[in-house]
Amino acid sequence: MSSANPAVRGFVVAFAIAVLLIPAALGSSTTIFNDGDVSWHIATGQWILDHRAIPDSDPFSFTWFGQKWVPIEWLAEIFMTGAYRLAGYSGIAALVTLALIALHALVFLNGARFVRPFAAAGIVVAMDVVLIPMMLARPHLIAWAMVAGWTWLMLRAREADRAPPLAAALLMIVWANLHGSFVMGLAIAAGFGLEALLASPDKARVIRTWGLFGLACAAAVLVNANGIEGVLHPFGIASLEMLPLIDEWKPSNPAVTPFFFAVLAGALLMIWLKRPRLHWVRWLMLGGLLALAMLQVRHQAVLAIAAAMILPTGIGRQPQASTRKEAGLAAAAVAALVAVRAMLPLAPTENEANPWRLIAQVPQPLRNQPVLNGYAMGGPLILSGIRPYVDGRGDMYGDELVIGYKRITDGDRGALDAAVARWNIRWAILPRRYARLIALLYRSPGWRRIANNRTGIIYVREEVALR
Repeated sequence: MSSANPAVRGFVVAFAIAVLLIPAALGSSTTIFNDGDVSWHIATGQWILDHRAIPDSDPFSFTWFGQKWVPIEWLAEIFMTGAYRLAGYSGIAALVTLALIALHALVFLNGARFVRPFAAAGIVVAMDVVLIPMMLARPHLIAWAMVAGWTWLMLRAREADRAPPLAAALLMIVWANLHGSFVMGLAIAAGFGLEALLASPDKARVIRTWGLFGLACAAAVLVNANGIEGVLHPFGIASLEMLPLIDEWKPSNPAVTPFFFAVLAGALLMIWLKRPRLHWVRWLMLGGLLALAMLQVRHQAVLAIAAAMILPTGIGRQPQASTRKEAGLAAAAVAALVAVRAMLPLAPTENEANPWRLIAQVPQPLRNQPVLNGYAMGGPLILSGIRPYVDGRGDMYGDELVIGYKRITDGDRGALDAAVARWNIRWAILPRRYARLIALLYRSPGWRRIANNRTGIIYVREEVALR
């Protein structure tokens, strides 16, 4: 690098920071495991690989066992299980690191075509500030690179004044089996197609080429384990009454995600100062994504990624300083980083989402008995071979069970007694934050505490024999 010209040197340094170092640091954080859903995604992938099939009914819980459930994220779950079997949680961290490197590379390289390398790195950092609260080892993180890559394809197609190649529609098959955010990909493609129609003098050609691409994408998303139901599933979730009970489905609030609003304010200031020259359809797309992000926290990620890809295109153009030599060195560095991450030990922190010490204290006779569990503890119970009352698959369980469960955790004795009678619940494993329910069990003569640590508490109905 000492003999390289300053432009190349600056590009390489910015690339190393944005695409290699930051993802390596983020992928090595134990916070990526701070969600109980990580465990049931791994368990689902294990079931698929062991049975060489995708389940068509729930094999895990006792409240929904045998009823219809087909995982819509089965492909991501296979990736997660493969990484887990290869290197345990270190393998999961390596998969997360690789997914983040892909995302960061796409955002950085696209941005560096229009702004200076360190400005492109700044865009990556701003995006990460929004993403970090959602940076969990779950399928949505793997799909983030799909959002960036798909947007990149649309941008390059518009620059060349043509529709994306039909082969690109095959990516929708992958995306539709990774995560439900494929719906956003269809909307993004439709937005760029509308822009092409409005901007091109040859309307017939645009309708023919972009229309054919759109039809190919629509056909591609039908290639999933659920067929048409898999396509409609993301829309069905929006009608559930339980949405206000789940953090990622709640409306955005400065008190809950202050960094999102800080980045949003910074982006609006940048837009006012730089005056990006974008087609009004692109502003409409960003405005629509902003509206969705305000409606539900989980949409903040798609907005951050799409904005990081689209906004730089209206600011300016700088020569791209990368070369094939640097690209080869980068690929080697990525492989080395991911391999090292897989080899270095990493384990989740003991908490509500990973209550492994608490689960280890469950007496063997109880493990096959119906349990009332903490919501986030459902995934770890599944991975431990214990059937939960409920877990992170709230959309599968439906409003009746989840809303009733919320009444139980709020300390409603009637709701608790009804659930115990209906499901013959024999024990409970609960996080300490369920203070009202724990207090109710403490006051109830039929319940006895048998285990207690910083993560949670285990109660058992006294008539249950433990030996």
